[in-house]
Amino acid sequence: MQRAQRRSFWQPACACNRRIPPNDQPVLLSNPDPFYLGSLLLSVVIAISVHEFAHALAADLLGDRTPRLDGRLTLDPRSHIDPFGAILFLLAGFGWGRPVLTNPRNFRTGFRTGMALVAAAGPFSNLVLAFIAAQLLRSGLLARFVPWDWVTGFLYIFMSLNVVLLIFNLLPVPPLDGFKVALGLLPDNVADMLAGIERTGPLLLMFLVLAGNLTQQYGFTPLGLLMTPARNAVMQLLGM
Repeated sequence: MQRAQRRSFWQPACACNRRIPPNDQPVLLSNPDPFYLGSLLLSVVIAISVHEFAHALAADLLGDRTPRLDGRLTLDPRSHIDPFGAILFLLAGFGWGRPVLTNPRNFRTGFRTGMALVAAAGPFSNLVLAFIAAQLLRSGLLARFVPWDWVTGFLYIFMSLNVVLLIFNLLPVPPLDGFKVALGLLPDNVADMLAGIERTGPLLLMFLVLAGNLTQQYGFTPLGLLMTPARNAVMQLLGM
C-alpha cells in the first residue's frame, strides 16, 4: 500500500517580525523588488527540494525503497517541485511540493513510528537549513566573496523561510507533518481516534488560511497567533 504525503507550506515571506511583506497580500504583488523576488524564489526551490528529499531519505533508511524507485532520493528540484504548488506558493503565500510516496508496511520500525519519523524528517531539514544560514550570517564568512548586503538579504530571507516552514509543518493539523508526528507519539487508542479526522483536516487548514484574510484588518491572523511565539523562540535559539 502506498501513501502520498502532501506537503503544504505557509506564507514564505517572513524576514521581518512575522513576515515580509508586512501584510497578507499575494507575495509577488506585494513586494516587486527584483532582489527580494529572486531570493525568495531561490529559497523556495532549495527549501522544498531539501524538505521532500529528507522525507524520501528517511523512508529509505527505514527500509522502504519506494521513494528510491520513484526517483525521489535526489536534491534535483525537478523531482520535488510541483509547478502549480510552487506558483500558488509565490502568488498566494501557500502551496506544496510533490508528495512523497511511501509504503509504511516496509518500515522496520512499524507503521506508526515509521510514518512519524518520515514526517519529522522534513521539518528537521528546514531547521538544519535555518541553522546553517544563521551561522553564515553571524560569521560574515561569505562577505569575502560577494557584497555583504546581498549576502545578508538572501540569507535572512532563506533562514526566515525555513523557520516558518519548520513551524507550520509541525502544526498538528492534517495533512501537515506535525499531525503524523503526533499520531506516532500518542497512545494507540488516541491515535486511532484522531486518525479519523485526517480527511477533514485540509478543510480546517484552509479555514485557518482564509480566516487570516478576514482578521488581518484587526492586526492578527489565526496562524500568526499559533506560529509567532514559536517562530520567535526558534529565532532566539538560532541567535537571531
